[in-house]
Formats: sequence, structure tokens, C-alpha cells
Amino acid sequence: MATRKTPAATQKDAAATPQAAPVVGMPQLGDVNAYLTDAMQRTYLFLDTLLDRGNNYLEHLDQGTPPLLKFEHEVVMDGHDLPNPCNYALLRLQPPASMPVKPEARPVVVVDPRAGHGPGIGGFKFDSEVGMAMRAGHTVYFVTFRPEPEDGQTLLTVMDTEALFIEEIIKRHPQCPAKPVVIGNCQAGWAMMALNARRPELFGPLMIVGAPVSYWAGSSTLNPMRYSGASLGGSWLASMTSDLGADRFDGAHLVENFEKLNPANTLWNKYYNLWAGVDTEAERFLEFERWWGGYFRMTGSEIESIVENLFVGNKLARGTMMAGDKAIDLRNITSPIVVFASWGDNITPPPQALNWIIDTWGDERAIAAAGRTIIYVLHESVGHLGIFVGGSIALKEHDQLVTSLDVIESLPPGLYEMKLEAKAGKDEQRWDQLEPGDYTVHYQHRTMDDIRKINPEGREEEEMFSTIAQWSEFNANLYKTYVRPWVKMSATREMANAMVKMNPLRMQRQMFSDSFFMAPFIRQKAAEARAERATVPEDHPLKQLEKKMAQQITDELNQYRDRRDERTVKMTRQLFGPKGMGAWLKPHEPDAVVAHERALRELEVYREKALAHIAEGGFAEAVCRIVVSGMISIGAFERRSLRLARLLAQLPMHASVSPKTNWVQLLKDQARLTAVAPVEALNALEQLLPDTATRERALAVSAAVMMIEPTLANPRSEIIEFLIGTLGVDPQRVIGLARKLTDALEKPDVKPVVPRKPAAKKAAVKPAAAKPAAVKSAPKTTAVKKAAAKPKTAKGKATAKAA
Repeated sequence: MATRKTPAATQKDAAATPQAAPVVGMPQLGDVNAYLTDAMQRTYLFLDTLLDRGNNYLEHLDQGTPPLLKFEHEVVMDGHDLPNPCNYALLRLQPPASMPVKPEARPVVVVDPRAGHGPGIGGFKFDSEVGMAMRAGHTVYFVTFRPEPEDGQTLLTVMDTEALFIEEIIKRHPQCPAKPVVIGNCQAGWAMMALNARRPELFGPLMIVGAPVSYWAGSSTLNPMRYSGASLGGSWLASMTSDLGADRFDGAHLVENFEKLNPANTLWNKYYNLWAGVDTEAERFLEFERWWGGYFRMTGSEIESIVENLFVGNKLARGTMMAGDKAIDLRNITSPIVVFASWGDNITPPPQALNWIIDTWGDERAIAAAGRTIIYVLHESVGHLGIFVGGSIALKEHDQLVTSLDVIESLPPGLYEMKLEAKAGKDEQRWDQLEPGDYTVHYQHRTMDDIRKINPEGREEEEMFSTIAQWSEFNANLYKTYVRPWVKMSATREMANAMVKMNPLRMQRQMFSDSFFMAPFIRQKAAEARAERATVPEDHPLKQLEKKMAQQITDELNQYRDRRDERTVKMTRQLFGPKGMGAWLKPHEPDAVVAHERALRELEVYREKALAHIAEGGFAEAVCRIVVSGMISIGAFERRSLRLARLLAQLPMHASVSPKTNWVQLLKDQARLTAVAPVEALNALEQLLPDTATRERALAVSAAVMMIEPTLANPRSEIIEFLIGTLGVDPQRVIGLARKLTDALEKPDVKPVVPRKPAAKKAAVKPAAAKPAAVKSAPKTTAVKKAAAKPKTAKGKATAKAA
């Protein structure tokens, strides 16, 4: 789906556009005849492709609308057979022979969105989430659903069914102690977040891709869809539509809303692009339309819960969405959460994907103190569908996320942004063999201010949506009390099914198929066009004129869209702003403020508990504490460092360390302690390391993990240099011990360092400056960094203690 460009991308395009269009010369008679022949042949082939689309639609219906997966599969569980039935099912995908399964690899579960379309987009291509997981040797399961829901089905029914699916997957892999990785696309992202909050014991890392969790977030230009709820009066219209459908809501209505976002693509571009390049575009067009034209239905209860709790109510992030008699609190999620968003996504822009972190936690220190890990990845340009379809645009992100699962679970608690850097054109780095592939990955520490900066217009306008939610609730109560009983009495399932068949999105497909009265004529002419195909070159004068006219139509439709969106935004602000209904229905206190106040109270409690145990532990705890403090002062954790630490843990270090030492858990525990008492944590190292030899050994191990040996002439050695002074040890002995540790590791033969060849243009990582809101601030200055900057003297040590 085409999306709006960021301001930086627009400027880049403008700079690359010539100031004056080339003058199209007067075509000769022969040129005109050649162009008309080509255009007529393209027209017949275009119409022939649309007939194929209609046939594919009818064929897909006759087959029962199965999931459009590229992989063979078997049914593991069917929700229809459960005591509380629903239309979901669990599939096990069968990998091709070239992708053998590794028995020890944890299973991966891909859950597709149920937002109007049918399932299959997550496994639509081999270069998708499914394909990347299979290449890494994981057994892949897929959660699918049928076009019609079961009677009485609710969101809670679906949630309980999906929990049973994951339980079954865990039973099928007893040899794998790690819990499954769950990938939730779009709507399935927030659904898996809710399930994880209710059943955290079932989940390994959770990846939510293009998932809107903060529905009020965004801006007037990034996602004008958020204003549509105001113009429609709230959730009552969705309730009435499902009542008219005899407790069925047609997913075609949701698809229609998506298409309205980009009228230029819906009405013109996708058809013009097919007509202009019909010789090569037909197959791609038909493949996508087969999925895009599969419309599935929900029960009235499901769509009502979604609109009231999420689209309009925005209750999930603040923890007021109910599951039965209990609220769903996202802070209960204990597994790492990975959020993948894109600046090219006009359905779920980055603010909608990330602001829940602020509204749920309030302070990044609260995330670390609670032992939680949240990582986000921002793509420059890929659209909403491309973000989980995969393909060449988002291929590197999907690949690196899947191949970094071992590191993601080992990261200390905190808030991070995952950054990918191409190795091409750079000298080989130390320990490069621990990070195979074309990219190096590091996890940069982030704060709540970093997330706030991705909101181009700030968050003040979200208060207006609090007023809209109250107005929606008022209208919904009126409808349910006085109108719904009459609508339900008049609606029948037969009438609802007839309305579904007459939906324009369905009619355009089923009418223009081989049942169309002119289909035989079109087929005959298309066959003749293929046999006598005569194309004209791209620089043909009339072909150039055609492209210019097509671009003008696109520009006009884009201008119409912008004017329409501006009117909607202006009307919403006037009606529900502080001078409108906002003066009557006062906005509630912002969720971010509530979360921040709660976080400050909890941090005080965490700090008191941490100080009571600050001097507990020994050699292993001290090493983890030093590494965490060092990485915080650097501002990032490198993937190579964490994998190197795993190798170092196998070496003999200290008498108190055994093969049973759980380094990952110790690292997480020390990170929680350091988050609330950073200075005290460093000052207590003297008690954890009572003698000089132990101190030297601990500093050597830490230096090796942070990859700062064999020299201290490295800006990343700030913490080590400080601790060498405060702990009173010999720096040469520390570095000597670090060398011995790293030399003891079994490394492949070191090859001469040669610059890598530049990568293909499409593989290059775009500079961060291309993002409109990616202005990075340095991580919040912490007490650790202050401590590291103090002089290496006894006086400096005493000052640190006093602090």
C-alpha cells in the first residue's frame, strides 16, 4: 500500500527532480500507430487480468477461503472442536527440504491479523517472518481463522483458545526448555500483548509488528484515521452495523476504511501500474488481490469490544481494558517485547506503536527495576503491509530479529532501540565471527524522552481524544438502550448475508469474472495481444506523455485526500477541543502523567529494597555489576559483547564460580539494582571483592566482555579506568589477565583485515537524519556516568561514598 512520505524523503525527492520536465517532441504518424497498438494490447491484457482476479475470488470462496500461505501445513488444533468454540485454528507449517528443522531450536508462532482480511499475510512470501524463522531452523506454527465466526464468540473466547494453542505447542517440544517466540502482526500484536499480560508463563520473546497499541497517538499528518472516530460519533455505528448484520460485522467495512486512506492508490495507481506494466505486473497484482479481496466477518461482540476498548477508548495501554472481571495490565508481561514499526506506515505510525511504553511505565528506570526488557526497531520507509510481508525492503530487520533471539533474552532489563549497521565498506571488527552476516547489531539505551520525540506534534492533542471517548460512550449507551432492540428485531441472518454479497468490494470481483457477458471477447483479444505483442520503448514520446498525465491524476487525488483530511482534523478540533465539547466533557488526566507518578512511587520502594541488599554477593555479582555500569556509560550493548560473554563464562574464572552459575539471571538482577542505586552499586564493589587478586580478576573479565582489552586507550574504558583507581589495583595486571582470558578462547584463524566491498545500494542503511523525528538525545545522565568521571584517588572514592 502506498504511504505518505516523511518530510526528509520529500525533500530528497524534490532535490532529485529536474526543475523543468523534458519537452515531448511532436510524434510522427508511425509513432502514434505503434503507441496505439501497444496501448490497445495492454488494455486487453489488463481486462484479462481483472477477469482472472474475479475467477480467483470465486475459486477462493469455493475452496472455503483457506489461508494463503506459501508453505504446506497440517492442522494441529481446531477451535471449532473446543468446549467454547471459535473460528481459530493452529497450523504447523512444513518447511521445504532446503530448510531443515533444528530440534533444539525453540518454536516460533506467527499470529496473523483479523482486521477484515483473511489470514496468510505473515507467510505470504518466502522472504517473510515465516521464511526467516524457517531458515534459522525453527519449527513454525501459524494461527489462522475461518471467514465466519462461531455464534457467541468473543475476544475473551479467542484469547483463551490462543492460550490453549501455545500450551499445545509447549507440550510438543519437551526437549526445548525455552518458551515459544510469538509474533503478532497488526491487530494480532495487541491481542498477543493482552494474552501475554494474562498468561505470562506461556511466552518467550514477543514481537509485535505494525501493531497499534496507543490509538490516540500520532499527528494530523501521520495518521489522520484517528480523527474518523470523532466524525462518526464514536463506537455506536459499529454496533449498529453488526446488529444490522444479525450479530455479524463485515470485514469489508474495515478494508474500505483502509482504502480511503489513500484514494490515489485505491482508485488509480494500482490499476494504472497494472495497465502500464501488464507484461510483468499481472502475477504480482493477482497474488496480492487474492489476499486483499478475502473479506472475513466478526461477531458483534468482537467488533464492539475492539472499537470501545481500543479504537476509541484506548484502554489497553492504561490498564483499564477488562478480561472478565480482571483488568489487563501490560506491566505483567515478563518476557522481552520487541516492537517493529516504520515511518512509512500510515496505519500504525511509530507513535501509535510505541507511546504505550510511556503510558504503561512512565519512566525507563521503572522498566529496568521491574526486570522487564523492551526493544524497538524503526524502519525508514516500509509500508504497513510490507512490514510483515517482508520482501527485500524489510528483509534485514526480520532476519536480524530472528537471529538475535539469543541476545534479546540475555539483555539486561531496560528500554532499548535496536540499531543495524551494514558491515560493507568497513574494516573487519574484533570478534566479528560472533556476528555472522552482513550487519552488526547494537542495542542503544533509550529514555521516555526519546520516545516522546517521535511524536511530531507532541501529545497535547491526545487530551481531545479523551473527550471524544466520553462522547462515544454517551452515544453508545443511547443507542444500546433505545435503538438496538428495534434493530435486532428487524434484522435477519438471510438479509445480512444478502447485504454482504452486495457489498461493492465483493461485487466488483464476482461480476467481472468469466461470468461477465463480454468475457469470451476479452479472452480472445487478450490471446491475440499476447501472440502479436508489440511494445514501445519507455522513451517513446507518447509513453512519456502518458506517464506525465498519470502523475497529474495521482497528484490531484493526493491533493483531494489532503484537503479532506484537513477538513476532518479542523472539524474535530473545533467540536471536541477546549472551546467545544472539551469544555463540557473535561479530558481525564493524561495516562503518561498517571504512569509517571506511579513509577516514582514504585522506584522509591525498589530503591529501599536494593539498598538493603547492595553489598550481597561475590565475584560473579561484581562482574555483572561492572559490565552493566560500563555498558550504560557507553550507551549501548553490542550483540558481539553478549555472545563473547557466553564464551568467557565457560572458562575458569574464580573459585566461587561454577558451571551452574546463571550469568544471565545475575546480569538481570544486577541491572535492576543498578537502575535504582547506581552510585551505591559501584561503591559496594569493595565489599563484594575483598582482596586485590579478586578485584583484578573481576575487572579483567569485565574488560574482556566489553571488548576493551588489550588497551585502555579506548573511550569505552571509562568505568574500568575509574574502578582501577578506586579499587587500588594494577592496570597492567588487569589488562594482562584480560588478554589471557580472550587468548584462551578457541577462535577461528584470523584473516588479514581487508575493507569489505560496498554493498548493493538497497542493502545500505540510511542515515538516521532521514527520519523527521529521530533526533537522538544522549541517554539521560546517570549517577554511574558521574561516578565514572571522578578522579582516581582516595578522595574521589570517599566523595562517591558520601553521595
